[in-house]
Amino acid sequence: MLFVECKGSPYEIGHQHGTAAKTEIARCIAFYASLFHSNCKQTWPQVLSNAESFERTAKEKWPAYHEEMRGIADGSGRELLDIVAINVRTEINFGLFSDGCTALAWGTENRAWLAQNWDWMNVQKPNLIITKISQPSKPTILQITEAGIIGKIGFNSNGVGTLLNAIRVHGVDPTRLPVHFGLRMALESSSAEDAVQKLQSYGMAASAHILIADPNTAVGLEFTKSTFARCERDGNGRVVHANHLLKEHKDEVDTVWLKDSLVRLQTMTANSERLEAEPSWGDVSKLFEDEQNLPCAICRVQTPESGSGTLFNIVMDLKNKQGVVRMGRPTEVEETIPLAL
Repeated sequence: MLFVECKGSPYEIGHQHGTAAKTEIARCIAFYASLFHSNCKQTWPQVLSNAESFERTAKEKWPAYHEEMRGIADGSGRELLDIVAINVRTEINFGLFSDGCTALAWGTENRAWLAQNWDWMNVQKPNLIITKISQPSKPTILQITEAGIIGKIGFNSNGVGTLLNAIRVHGVDPTRLPVHFGLRMALESSSAEDAVQKLQSYGMAASAHILIADPNTAVGLEFTKSTFARCERDGNGRVVHANHLLKEHKDEVDTVWLKDSLVRLQTMTANSERLEAEPSWGDVSKLFEDEQNLPCAICRVQTPESGSGTLFNIVMDLKNKQGVVRMGRPTEVEETIPLAL
């Protein structure tokens, strides 16, 4: 997998990302252009028109992210709106294109586990990259992301980590913080609570669940375009989430777009409860190899029924600021990548 180290100003960080991942970014844009056209009947120019309001808001409210996207565009030889469009892909057309799947945070005496299988269409796997981002006066970030997207799944040098679950609730507010900006903002935070406060202060543009943790706590932050709700750790220190809302959200209706989400949540909860109070790295990793209810399992296989497959698994220990990415389904590992800060 491509590893890109970025440092300096927001524009410099973006330019380094764009230059190194030029091929992957082009493929990523082509993937989403095709997907929007087939699923939404929107041409790419129509998608770019939808992205314009997000671009204006980003320039006004989050100029550093706007500058980074401009750097990505210049480095990769693309137009700025091409890059904005893939960064707000969750918000375009009310979040039709979604990712995330089964996620777990588990705080024990010695570890702060944060782990997930990330499920999406297999064709997007070659366009995943790892970025290491160093910025003045901000924590260093290690994340796995889709090429051209500024925030995703990973952890920082303060031990703050993020996971993402797609939630499909209709509606979008382009004046609020896009989901992938929110992931990046969380990864620039000093603690999980700091991250939660930042995201709540801006409001989120579309629905999703971000599992945010640090060495001492974990918070599942569910949100829609108009609401927030917290999923706190249970009595054993765990937060388990999938692709549906667990909390009440006034005047918002969850479509529960992946019906197997309910089963995966139950399976992960039951399997984790069977483990010792201080599980090993292997124990936590094995939780994500469960194939019950194939093809719509925790360890997912892409078929017409499931619509997506597991592209990678990530396990992080935030107390020790280290992680492991397993590319491919975790029962069929294609590459293992250690992460450490």
